[in-house]
Amino acid sequence: MNYIGSKVSLLDFLDSCIQEVAGRNNNTLCDLFAGTGIVGRHYKQRGMSIISNDIQYYSYILNKHYIGNCSEIGLKNIFDYLNQIPNVHGFIYNNYSFGGSGTRMYFSDENAMRCDAIRTEIEILYKNKKINETEYYFLLASLIECIDKYANTASVYGAYLKQLKKSAQKRFLLLPIDTIPSDLPQFVFNQNANNLIKNIYADILYLDPPYNERQYASNYHILETIAKYDNPKIQGKTGLREYSEQKSDFCKKAHVKNAFADIIKNAKTKYIFLSYNNEGLMTPDDIRDIMKTRGKYGFFTKTHSRFKADANRNYKKNETIEYLHWVKCE
Repeated sequence: MNYIGSKVSLLDFLDSCIQEVAGRNNNTLCDLFAGTGIVGRHYKQRGMSIISNDIQYYSYILNKHYIGNCSEIGLKNIFDYLNQIPNVHGFIYNNYSFGGSGTRMYFSDENAMRCDAIRTEIEILYKNKKINETEYYFLLASLIECIDKYANTASVYGAYLKQLKKSAQKRFLLLPIDTIPSDLPQFVFNQNANNLIKNIYADILYLDPPYNERQYASNYHILETIAKYDNPKIQGKTGLREYSEQKSDFCKKAHVKNAFADIIKNAKTKYIFLSYNNEGLMTPDDIRDIMKTRGKYGFFTKTHSRFKADANRNYKKNETIEYLHWVKCE
């Protein structure tokens, strides 16, 4: 998934830096702002127990599978079945396709109906106990990952394109996503990070909060609706769902330092690592001053390609400087 702030291209950098500071003799890692779970997945594959958390429910579903599910799931024929069920004129079609809404074109009419049909059927299968909880999250995570590839957007859901792009014109096909095996306990939460941090312990705490004023809740609101399928009240040109309870203080200049300091203060861990770039709401000095309260502080840097949500926008710079701040807690 093309996700704001994804660390896919930075995993080698993160891994080498974390190893240099913390070594390899650690058992648990907390990914407190997990997003699509890229960092947690990496360290789960490395043989660690992961504590994964995100306030967005679509993220929770993705991580309930990628982190929480630890053995292969034997649903061999269900994908063929789900890809053949009749179309449904449901919430996604009625509100996020041109044929249903008369304006919004987030998906083709066909793919919006396919999404509604599959999402509805997954819920029916689960409620009728035809699939268990593990299988339920596997199917939902597969739906979220797959439908995103057919979205008629530049990359996020803050706006839709005026014409269907080529990938959005293709017929949506649901495919199974990977499962990461593990014999260790794995934990997945859907909580406010500042609340959860008071109740968990991990050898390594990895923080990747929002850097700027872009709220993830608004940029991925349709994935949130597909995940919950709760027929929310929506408004505006983009059909935005209400998201006041999911607004992050890390996206607010007036609140970000207090929110960050609260997490650092309450963290029960040996090592804290923070990913943040040079254009974030907090300055490197802000971060240093807060993290130094817990112990020995340092940082690494790497030049990194900018995330571009709008291919037609002229960005002043094509690159940013990615910081990995760290502290060895005393």
